[in-house]
Amino acid sequence: MYPEALTEAIRTALHEAAAAGVLPVLDTSVEIERPRDRAHGDWSTNVALAAAKEAGRQPREVAAAVLDHLPPVPHLESAEVAGPGFINFRLSPTWLLEVLRAAAAGPDHARSTIGAGERIQVEFVSANPNGPLHIGHARGAVLGDALCNVLDYAGFDVTREYYFNDGGVQMDLYAASIEARYLQVHGIDIDVPDDGYRGDYIIDWANELVDEVGDDLVRLDPEDRRTAIFHWGLERAMSDIRQTLDLARIRFDVWFSEQQVHDDGSLDAALTLLDDRGFTYRADDALWFRTSTFGDVKDRVLVKSDGSPTYLAPDIAYHRNKFERSFSRVINIWGADHHGYIDRMKAAVAALGYDPRRLEIIITQLVNLTRAGAPVRMSTRAGELITFREVLDEVGVDAARYFLVAFSPDTAVTFDLELAKRRSMDNPVYYLQYAHARVASLLRFAAEQGVAARPIDDVDLSLLTDPAELDVLRQVDRLREEIEEAARRRAPHRIATYGQELAGAFHKFYTDCRVVTDDAELTQARMWLVEASRSALVAVLGILGLTAPEEM
Repeated sequence: MYPEALTEAIRTALHEAAAAGVLPVLDTSVEIERPRDRAHGDWSTNVALAAAKEAGRQPREVAAAVLDHLPPVPHLESAEVAGPGFINFRLSPTWLLEVLRAAAAGPDHARSTIGAGERIQVEFVSANPNGPLHIGHARGAVLGDALCNVLDYAGFDVTREYYFNDGGVQMDLYAASIEARYLQVHGIDIDVPDDGYRGDYIIDWANELVDEVGDDLVRLDPEDRRTAIFHWGLERAMSDIRQTLDLARIRFDVWFSEQQVHDDGSLDAALTLLDDRGFTYRADDALWFRTSTFGDVKDRVLVKSDGSPTYLAPDIAYHRNKFERSFSRVINIWGADHHGYIDRMKAAVAALGYDPRRLEIIITQLVNLTRAGAPVRMSTRAGELITFREVLDEVGVDAARYFLVAFSPDTAVTFDLELAKRRSMDNPVYYLQYAHARVASLLRFAAEQGVAARPIDDVDLSLLTDPAELDVLRQVDRLREEIEEAARRRAPHRIATYGQELAGAFHKFYTDCRVVTDDAELTQARMWLVEASRSALVAVLGILGLTAPEEM
């Protein structure tokens, strides 16, 4: 709210200083930020340092010229030149009362327009439908959902998309694994393929198939049986994935099947386009893509010598489809094992004729799940499989989501199940949600005492002078900035970090300042402070996909 007015005032000062002949006309951008040390004021700018060379002046001279020509700015209490040429600004507490009035209107007060309706597609999870989602998939799922929430809050037009591979070798092995377990139930001696899937879920799902169809599939021609089991297994896995994501409060606007690009001719069209542009060639009876032209370490096979496409070919067709849908930018969230895939996908986008910068790829690092200090191994194929749903059931949706989104995606996460379940203030998700529960308890108590909030315009907010009160408002004021920065950096974990700081300020206020007091006017002012706190907490919890509990 406030930075825009201060930024415009600095621009005006530079213009006026140039008009007065004190400074030359400068082509310098103005950036202001909150100092890390509150002793340096509420806002600071390095514009004088940035402009000094162009101005032919010492930075402190430029800074002094800015202050000499600075127009009146609402709520500005003082401004000073500091250090080598920084300008520090201190604001009157009246600024924070404007913050309170805005925040008291509800959680939408922090919505931004920096996205200006720009269409962004975010593709995330996209796990193959050959088993339940595990905790590695879960990190990308929660990250993607929270990122979409942040982008939406920042004004972007966001489409959430899941791309599922319903064909290829792995799906064939998955179907063969279910078939083997199904036949074993009927006394037929057959082994799971060497490269097949051996998790307990395969046995469970094969038994479900038996319950549904009995021995009907045993008598079918093997090819017909495999086809029937393939389609049944695909639907069974997709059903499990959808149910798990629903439980985790993760939704998608589009579920895109890989088979679509085969059936509608998109794959052939994409390969033809690459060939027409001179980016394919044949060698060793295979079709190759000249990805090395675009900086990849080597060229890649698109169609193998047996005529079957590699994983890359349909992915290229899918990304062409994305850009044909007029998304200005597409974001892929991939697991750590996909890092080597980035260069070839960027090459594909460039070869198709699109700016590769319009494709952003976020790589999530591993989740190290521990129980009682011991690591839990995870594998989609092995028998030891800890599913996302099991984690949700054990620690709860709120805790699971928080611990998966609270860290930068480029760092590995150790997910402590015991900490996540702990109902104490050392559990960060409990700490955050408890702040909202305290808000609710304060308002309930006020109602029980017969105290109702008067219209905010009838309340003397200037009574809010306690440092704890002002610290809460300073945190509330940061919310929109944090949302905008999280959107720009594709970093929803920043909202989790900010939420801890906001909750910390509110917990201190709760301890230091009694809300319902014998002073009726102070009580009214503090009730509106509580309401402003609630709107900020609700926004944070909503972006992170957490509930806002009334009591804990």
